[in-house]
Amino acid sequence: MKILMNGGVTSATGFMAATAVAAIKYENRDDLALVVSEKICNGAAMFTQNQVAAAPVLVDKAVMVENKGRLRAVLINAGNANACTGYIGQENARQTQEQAAAALHCDRDQILVMSTGVIGVQLPMDKMEAGIAAAVPCLSSANGNAAAQAIMTTDTVPKESAVSLQIGDETIRIGGMAKGVGMIHPNMATMLSLITTDADIVPELLEWYLRTAVSRSFNRISIDGDSSTNDTVLLLANGASGVTVGAGDARFQEGLTAVCTTLAHKIVRDGEGATKFVEIHVSGTTDDEPAHTIANSIATSPLVKTAFAGSDANWGRIMMAAGRAGVLFDQHQTALWIGGESADELCLVADGTPTAYAEADAAAIFTQSDFKIHLIIGAGNGRSTVWTSDLTHEYVSINADYRS
Repeated sequence: MKILMNGGVTSATGFMAATAVAAIKYENRDDLALVVSEKICNGAAMFTQNQVAAAPVLVDKAVMVENKGRLRAVLINAGNANACTGYIGQENARQTQEQAAAALHCDRDQILVMSTGVIGVQLPMDKMEAGIAAAVPCLSSANGNAAAQAIMTTDTVPKESAVSLQIGDETIRIGGMAKGVGMIHPNMATMLSLITTDADIVPELLEWYLRTAVSRSFNRISIDGDSSTNDTVLLLANGASGVTVGAGDARFQEGLTAVCTTLAHKIVRDGEGATKFVEIHVSGTTDDEPAHTIANSIATSPLVKTAFAGSDANWGRIMMAAGRAGVLFDQHQTALWIGGESADELCLVADGTPTAYAEADAAAIFTQSDFKIHLIIGAGNGRSTVWTSDLTHEYVSINADYRS
């Protein structure tokens, strides 16, 4: 597997992108992106499990039920989530499908739509229509990075990833982009992500590969514990490479998971107000699920995350968060280790009891921008890793006046 530097959503053969200044919320930057395949695509998708699902989520779910083998394009707007907008919002989402389909000379149900931004505001349909009309003539495989920038809201950097895989004498590519820095605690995917590949894969297998990749990447991150109304991850395969990927191909799964993991890490690193990237690893459970539950409990604890922000190695908060996760374990069997990029791992707790570690050594690890926590709670084989950020004053500032 080869990582493609500067690769993104148009790295796979046959995919193009275009952007436009639609002025939906942002006046002086691109805020609409269109990604199009030259060939018909098979698709797979995962959506938010939030019961207050946005209009584009509802529309895309219907498309994927009826038409996941004849997809052509994805239209994405930033600045307006088209969530909590009632039946009008759904009709507006369908209308944007129709506008894009007319411009691309394809059927409406070959278009998927995604939106991100403020909740509870109807889409400005005149601006959407003008943006689509402006974008279509500019479609190019060179516009992948521009598309990643156009879908940003409070993101500070675009998020892209791509790899190439050698399968026999042939090469396939997988590329993707994502956005999201707040309202991130996925229960399926992240806020918005679009992944493309030029491999030929039937929809049923494509869905299996996507679910496996998401379970190892996007479902293992948390910034603030909130799952968005708009969470969507899409995977399109257009077969332009001429290479067919069948069931259980470890190389394709590895490549797809690598792209998703890179995007997931970039989301955490760019979390609203974040200054720390923290890996939380839990092991010793009976199987992986309870380990994941405990890791998530630690990753979402405001007390733990504010300790991260203050570089305070207050390990008691970590133990508290583990204990309230609802998983039974014997606290007297627990051990807690921490480690950073420029320091040896340090054991803070053994057999449920504080060790004779030096506080200055623990604090030195917590001051680093990247560090890890390993909680061992027994002798089982279960384990799980999640990635999270700290919770800073800046996060509060960003979200206290998000709509103004």
